[in-house]
Amino acid sequence: MKALDKKAATPLIWLLLLTMPYWMNAVGGYTELATRVVVLGLAAMALNFLLGFTGVLSFGHAAYFGLGAYGAAMTIKFLTPSTPLAIVVGVVVGAVAAAAIGGLIKSLRGTYFAMVTIAFGQVFYFITFRWNSVTGGDDGLTGWQRQPLHLGALTVDILHNDKAFYYLVLALFALAVGLMALLLRSPLGRTLVAIRENERRARFLGIPVETHIWLSFVISGAFCALAGSLYALLSNFTDPRSLHWTLSGNFVIMAVLGGMRSFWGPLVGAAVFVVLQDYLSSHTENWMSFIGIFFVLVVLFFPRGVLGILRRRTAA
Repeated sequence: MKALDKKAATPLIWLLLLTMPYWMNAVGGYTELATRVVVLGLAAMALNFLLGFTGVLSFGHAAYFGLGAYGAAMTIKFLTPSTPLAIVVGVVVGAVAAAAIGGLIKSLRGTYFAMVTIAFGQVFYFITFRWNSVTGGDDGLTGWQRQPLHLGALTVDILHNDKAFYYLVLALFALAVGLMALLLRSPLGRTLVAIRENERRARFLGIPVETHIWLSFVISGAFCALAGSLYALLSNFTDPRSLHWTLSGNFVIMAVLGGMRSFWGPLVGAAVFVVLQDYLSSHTENWMSFIGIFFVLVVLFFPRGVLGILRRRTAA
């Protein structure tokens, strides 16, 4: 019954994602909220590639999210008005930064690793905060917007059509999670899980642990940069808060809330987090307190997250 539930979960999730702009409006939401769920879900799944499947905690992944956002925004504003090129540049910038930082910290573990990721993330945050002439400083980078897609004779208006942009985001999300699933099923993914379960035994078997952790860090950072690029294009704006460590904490909350060691759990956690944030923030300034209480209750009583709760009820 549990195996059947797991097999049934994937097509159900895709069905919900494909139709979300329509039923989201029917339940009081809006298309931009649906896009935000997909984008932040990708960011949480990217972090979970490192946290849930490799067993390494990073509190600095907002750095690659934000670098992706600034890479995309600055490409359109300063280089050329091309949405595809902006996304590519954003991903490359975030991946290169992750490769450089991952190479420096790959031998650290536990609290030391987590704290150093925060430190590097805050370095990028303060650079964007202080470099007013280029990044716009605390006011953010404005004066640019995503551009329509020109596919030969066909032009797709993602500038004014929110649904068109949603499906562009969903297509890139599908490519990203498909690649992520492929990697996790490959020998690399099996090795990462082995490191998570018992690093000492993996090292004894001759596995280059530091190299694999570095690879996981770079892959995770690249996917997070893709999410950041799409997030900047969603709002046609980005600011230093997209690199702040508190956003990294939100990614961790999303992953744990949905189910840290499951593939789709972080997406479910992101959906819960984003929808609750949107609803509660319109009613109270203390919305984070309610999400914090909900998070604590889930961690205490349902350690496998919201997806674990759903699977348990389905199996019953």
